[in-house]
Amino acid sequence: MSQTNEVELADKLHDAYNRLKEEIGKKIVGQDDTVDQLLISIFSQGHALLIGVPGLAKTLLIQTLAQVLDLDFNRIQFTPDLMPSDILGSEMLDNDRNFKFIKGPIFANIVLADEINRTPPKTQAALLEAMQEKGVTIAGKHYNLDLPFFVLATQNPIEQEGTYPLPEAQLDRFMFNIYLDYPSLEEEKSIVNLTTTDEEITINKILTKAEIIDFQHLVRKVPVTDNVVSYAVNLVHKLRPNSELSTDLTNEYIEWGAGPRGSQTLILAAKCHAILKGKYSPDIEDVQAIAVPALRHRLVRNFKAEAKGYSVDRLVREQL
Repeated sequence: MSQTNEVELADKLHDAYNRLKEEIGKKIVGQDDTVDQLLISIFSQGHALLIGVPGLAKTLLIQTLAQVLDLDFNRIQFTPDLMPSDILGSEMLDNDRNFKFIKGPIFANIVLADEINRTPPKTQAALLEAMQEKGVTIAGKHYNLDLPFFVLATQNPIEQEGTYPLPEAQLDRFMFNIYLDYPSLEEEKSIVNLTTTDEEITINKILTKAEIIDFQHLVRKVPVTDNVVSYAVNLVHKLRPNSELSTDLTNEYIEWGAGPRGSQTLILAAKCHAILKGKYSPDIEDVQAIAVPALRHRLVRNFKAEAKGYSVDRLVREQL
């Protein structure tokens, strides 16, 4: 990186990352990869989809993240009867019979969209538009959302009755699709010890809104070499059926590949991953580190892959 102040800012982000991890670790046991991927999403101005069974502390994790980043936090429980106005807000008559806009819960820095697949497509679309535009339009008036703005949507993988799965075009709006797994035996013992006492845990604020926005701009300025860009774009093309680089495995098991947004995500996330790990420019290892969560929701397997038990994760890893 050429400019001294940008190098200093990169060092500051690396230092802040270590302090964030330490602070989040006071309440969240394990889940290192999940925390890393959430932080990369935020510092890259992206959004994340988190998939995990109930009881794995998804809400506690995002609340803790909002605390250490000193950001406003709202949680929306998605239900079949939720309307777009319940998310965005609506105009109401005040005492002087004038219309006044009442902001909905989307007007926060971090929004937890809990069980997004439990609400109909019309309501899902209202949230996704706000994610893309960083603003909402109500009765012809546009309202900007406060920055930084980050949506973490969750899905429960085991209860599929009465759900409205997100279409591929809407899944593509998310930077990462993060799988949250069960804790290990030792981690679960630590969780039980931590959560069954009356001890109050104090969480310190590590960053301000202004610093987060500065870091978001910094990530986009990180230089990247041609060979890393080529590696990322080639990887996406290898996973795109019937492209000039597609492999036999891809042609046999993948119905649809990722679009250009997949390549963009790989490079942007790799830039952020490099800075968080103390480097000033990403290399191929940074692309490999974030490839699975960046691509798993952008690929569609065919019936043959499902019948043979080929997961999307396995298909991506085999191309790496």
